Amino acid sequence: MAEPSEWQSRIEGEWHGRPSLFDATGAWQGFEDIRRSSVFEDGATTYYMDGGLEGGGPLAGRFRLGAPFAFGVVDSDSDRVYTGPDFHGTGQPYGGFVDAHYYGPGWQVDLNTWNHVLPDGETQVYSSTLYQGWALVGCFNGVYKRTTDYDTDAGTRETIDRHLAEETRNGPVPFILPTKRRGAYSGTCELWGADQKPAGEVTVSVELEPIDLLRTRRHVTWTGALDRGYTVEARRDGFRSFFEGPDAWGNSQAFGRADYPSVHFTDVWKLKGREFMIDATPGMSAGETLAVVYELFRGGVLNCVLHGVLTWEAA
Repeated sequence: MAEPSEWQSRIEGEWHGRPSLFDATGAWQGFEDIRRSSVFEDGATTYYMDGGLEGGGPLAGRFRLGAPFAFGVVDSDSDRVYTGPDFHGTGQPYGGFVDAHYYGPGWQVDLNTWNHVLPDGETQVYSSTLYQGWALVGCFNGVYKRTTDYDTDAGTRETIDRHLAEETRNGPVPFILPTKRRGAYSGTCELWGADQKPAGEVTVSVELEPIDLLRTRRHVTWTGALDRGYTVEARRDGFRSFFEGPDAWGNSQAFGRADYPSVHFTDVWKLKGREFMIDATPGMSAGETLAVVYELFRGGVLNCVLHGVLTWEAA
């Protein structure tokens, strides 16, 4: 391949983050300090990940390693194949979002990684859910920032130091939506078909009608290239939530600022998603910026992928 793919061009440079590690119940365990980069050279792409685990609790022995990661990638905007030695599998890009499934021999887990490059082009919302067979072991997630001159510019290093300090403070914060304020998270999202081709724009609104501190009616509407509206009564129980009709049924599990819903509608459609509260901070409040990714299935077959950024406006 003479030129890098569109996705590879989108993620060029070095990305800095401090994703948090959570166990399977959603309890925070520690941090992974990571500098990630990918190099396209002589028609080949190689990924590098350098850093180390801080903390980790019972998971530390599994996720602390003594050497950086490196692995080859068969670069493509259709199937990106990870050729080892440190990761083996594949990923599929849908515009600014890639859904990757692969195995990491060092961590001894199967991973489902979602990387979402936000419209600013400089922010990446990342998560990896980690599996032993079909059983969830834990989750890494966090926010990365891109640099191209980290090693040469003091101002860039200062900016990244502030970002990492914010991730340290905010990474363990549990996901929550406003519980006493009526309003809506809304924005324009991109729709991509299962064929990885753009399918238009969708205006998304998640309107909240709080009932009490643990229950909220969610009125969700999608209009544009995809039209659907539904209402659920959402009940929160610690890191878990339950969606109890009347228009959809399901549940979710939160790991820090990210909530991972599975929703079944009353027809043949279902949803698997991630809702990441980027600006959540410690305290008795919710954030105002929600990065969302929804994969929509017709039966068991992926039909389309919807992703974007929603912002809060009180009613």
